[in-house]
Amino acid sequence: MVKLYDGGAYLVNGTEIIPESEGAKVEQLTGKKADKKEARKGTIAYGIMEAHNTAADMDNLKIKFDAMASHDITFVGIIQTAKASGMKKFPIPYVLTNCHNSLCAVGGTINEDDHMFGLSAAKKYGGIYVPPHIAVIHQYMREMHAGCGKMILGSDSHTRYGALGTMAIGEGGGELVKQLLCDTYDVACPDVIAIYLDGKPNPWVGPQDIALAIIGAVFKNGYVKNKVMEFVGPGVSTMTTDFRNGIDVMTTETTCLSSIWRTDEETHKFLATHGRADAYKELNPAEVAYYDGVVYVDLSTVKPMIALPFHPSNTYEIDELNANLKDILHDVEVEAEKISQGKAQFHLVDKITDKGLQVQQAVIAGCAGGNYTNVVEAAHALKGKSTGDGEFSLAVYPSSQPVFINLTKQGVIADLMEAGAIIRTAFCGPCFGAGDTPCNDGLSIRHTTRNFPNREGSKPGNGQMSAVALMDARSIAATAANGGILTSAETLDCWGDVPGYTFDGSIYEKRVYYGYQKGDEEKSLVYGPNIKDWPEMSPLTENILLKVCSKIMDPVTTTDELIPSGETSSYRSNPLGLAEFTLSRRDPEYVGRSKEVDMIEKARVAGKDILAEEPELQDVFAKIHTIKEQEAVKPEETEVGSMVYAVKPGDGSAREQAASCQRVIGGLANITKEYATKRYRSNVMNWGMIPFQMKEEPEFEVGSYIYIPNIRTQLAENKLDDVKAYVIGDDVKEIHLYTAPMTDIEREIVEAGCLINYNRNRK
Repeated sequence: MVKLYDGGAYLVNGTEIIPESEGAKVEQLTGKKADKKEARKGTIAYGIMEAHNTAADMDNLKIKFDAMASHDITFVGIIQTAKASGMKKFPIPYVLTNCHNSLCAVGGTINEDDHMFGLSAAKKYGGIYVPPHIAVIHQYMREMHAGCGKMILGSDSHTRYGALGTMAIGEGGGELVKQLLCDTYDVACPDVIAIYLDGKPNPWVGPQDIALAIIGAVFKNGYVKNKVMEFVGPGVSTMTTDFRNGIDVMTTETTCLSSIWRTDEETHKFLATHGRADAYKELNPAEVAYYDGVVYVDLSTVKPMIALPFHPSNTYEIDELNANLKDILHDVEVEAEKISQGKAQFHLVDKITDKGLQVQQAVIAGCAGGNYTNVVEAAHALKGKSTGDGEFSLAVYPSSQPVFINLTKQGVIADLMEAGAIIRTAFCGPCFGAGDTPCNDGLSIRHTTRNFPNREGSKPGNGQMSAVALMDARSIAATAANGGILTSAETLDCWGDVPGYTFDGSIYEKRVYYGYQKGDEEKSLVYGPNIKDWPEMSPLTENILLKVCSKIMDPVTTTDELIPSGETSSYRSNPLGLAEFTLSRRDPEYVGRSKEVDMIEKARVAGKDILAEEPELQDVFAKIHTIKEQEAVKPEETEVGSMVYAVKPGDGSAREQAASCQRVIGGLANITKEYATKRYRSNVMNWGMIPFQMKEEPEFEVGSYIYIPNIRTQLAENKLDDVKAYVIGDDVKEIHLYTAPMTDIEREIVEAGCLINYNRNRK
């Protein structure tokens, strides 16, 4: 059972939940009257944020982190941006892992060139470099850097180490650049939601099952959006830390800002096993702590779960799905038709056999699935069995070489291989479409992080489509043991006998470059031919003219749709090359439209007559001149940019390229009803685009122009609650836009044209 409380609540002595409306009970239990303001300070999250806050108060935080982490499809751009902004060294431990473009399979040398760039940067600036196949980013950070009371920032959305007492946040690269320049992470103090765990998980239930049960309950209603999830209650101590890590990493899919767990001797044991016992301290809420909401989870009632395509929140109990296969799968097929826009077909109902639902592929991998406990449990289910010689296949990726070594020594890997599983090295590819892409029309079940449309690598535009359902490793193994027929782990009786884990860090000592505080400024960065500098971007002018280059009316637009993952990741060191893929799976004409607008802006900056360059602008400016007080507006002094309208963009990845790709080919603003995540909105601002919102339905189309006067002044004066704009069509129609609150620095970044310009201006 997962229950959401209406409104806030007090937690007394870590065990008693008292709704705010019944606050008098607090005094009965403690002898003190409930003081909401003081009790807010009693959360674990508050104490950690306070310790890292450099602002004068706790209302608007200015956070400095203890460490940072990036992988090989983000660190090149971050370092290039920081270098262009004047960075001389890494001021805090900065881990550069190579777990995304590890295969070096696309584009010739470009992936390994990025790796060599990363190594050279670690040597020059004093970083920590983890070579390909050694560890996925989050497992390495769990093993080597997370600790109780710390805060870590990562350029990957699944940066979550709450189960180790660390508040970790996944953000776009611009926020990491700010830390590299000794600036701060600025955010309004977030609400804190208690995730109260009660009871104990059944032996056949794994961390993914619990995570999916929570995601299914809170995602669609936004219960924890941009808030901190604080895991408390007696149920925490019924799980190992490895198990907790598997739940924690999936909190990203709720759209929360961060997570934190109470710690105990089990946490201490995990850190001590990894040679870092000194990183432990007990973290618990105060005697009285106030939470802005409560999610109550009775762990004993959670059953094996599945998240069907095309989102981790599309959750069902496996038993419920198996009892209603036709109806539920038909609904997924209808959604697939919308996603493919008629360019490809995807079927599930035809996979129903007299034995059940036939699955084509299974994967257990990454920071969610490849953990030690998950792989051991999967091996128990498959020992002495066979995955079969038909269409079904199973691949297992241990999350780090130390995990792999331990599994090998204990015979677990042999048991899996004897059953027919393919064992691979630590790699994040199955999570974002760079490894194990299923066959066309195939269904893959995965213990990974996401199952967004086509994130597994299929391309509907080319007439092909496959999809992913998320499950726990235990039910995946049960399915594999049943020849690929969808099967709940509850049908087997082999769970729970997990031998103790011994950490062998020798591979890290031999292969990881530890350069923190050892940077040599005289060393050179190693560039491959695909690694390009950021192009110049214009500062904001007083008045702007936007051309609508895409209009997306879907309820949610993911970052995977804004800039696809998969093989495009290989081009993330080349801003203009990567930008060619912007919205390619959602609106293939967008890039051409935006580049045409960008050519106009470049002509304006070069001093050319843009009315002569683009004759349709003659009529546009003639109509602008009919607007009161805009009679003298000059085209040469009006920045021209492209604009995307989307209802709710940015769900999913932290990748800054979802915004930077818009910017480098002419993007100047977005207009939305709301932003799906803080991190995407932050990326938009860091790349110099204005994060407009609009309450009304958009009465403009692709090709329309929108004129916004006095925007630079309104930004400078922070008068953005009602921005008057004009749609220029057959006539001139006034509309009203606004932005959610922006910090002073965010407004200055947008005025400068991007974070790079802002930092250059500060020199």
